[in-house]
Amino acid sequence: MTSRIDNKRCLKMYEQMLTIRRFEEKAIELFEHNLIRGNIHPCIGQEAVSVGACSPLRRDDFMVNTHRGHGNCIAKGADLKLMMAELFGKSTGYCKGKGGSMHIADFEGGNLGANGIVGGGLPIAVGAGIGIQNRGTDQVAVCFFGDGATNQGTFHESLNLAALWKLPVIFVCENNLYGLSTPVRESISVVNISDRAMAYGIPGMSIDGNDIIAMHTKMTEAVDRARAGEGPTLLDCITYRFFGHFTGDPGKGITYRSKEEMGQWLERCPIKRFRERLIKEKRITEKTEKTMEADVKASIEEAVQFAKESPLPLPEEALQDLFH
Repeated sequence: MTSRIDNKRCLKMYEQMLTIRRFEEKAIELFEHNLIRGNIHPCIGQEAVSVGACSPLRRDDFMVNTHRGHGNCIAKGADLKLMMAELFGKSTGYCKGKGGSMHIADFEGGNLGANGIVGGGLPIAVGAGIGIQNRGTDQVAVCFFGDGATNQGTFHESLNLAALWKLPVIFVCENNLYGLSTPVRESISVVNISDRAMAYGIPGMSIDGNDIIAMHTKMTEAVDRARAGEGPTLLDCITYRFFGHFTGDPGKGITYRSKEEMGQWLERCPIKRFRERLIKEKRITEKTEKTMEADVKASIEEAVQFAKESPLPLPEEALQDLFH
């Protein structure tokens, strides 16, 4: 029930979801106008997972995400200007224009970065958990990954070690039902990805990833458990991406997904559902919603302008800030 969450937090979560949606739409538009180099992997449709998972986190908590990570970055509090500049490959971006869309990192905000390798972020999150445990702090580390990553060795190795040492790591599977174009039902032997938690003796839960309140509630439980020293949790967040795997995916994913299936999931849009809930509970007015929409669009346009006006990295900077 949203009644357990104060109105200020509800409106903030709604605004963050809206910001992610509009940011991704703008990124696709800029890509189509050749202003952004490299492909975009939109997370449109998955906003509730990002916001719900990050809402109980503190700024000093750690996060590791994936190539489809813009939403996670925004939900963790990233600066839209620095994000957009990174997409443009400008020197004012989070990674000075060297990371691009798939590799945004913000160490000050606890974002240890995205990883283009499927399952590549899981051991990094475990490493962060070991660091937390060694320091004796009550921070947590959150790892986002897709359903396809649960078939990687790094997934099983990471869960095993985190469970063995009771590390404060929350494993958040953004299960959008497709590993690129391969359906989960054809690639995973168990009914639910959360069932795999049993092998390591840790809690595993499958959640409606398009229900922001369910996401917030279950993530809060997992975070509280981790802070108390009780170890990791696996959350299987069932959601759906409305676009293809990336901006070059032919037919925006329709080639391997039926129009009927996509239509059903569009009706379950997380933003639409949360808006209807807020209106029903009289937590948001039409005026507030319009103001919020205008503010979100203005902040994104400001970020675009910042990125356009920012300088490109100098050639002599190509080998700086790199590990040799």
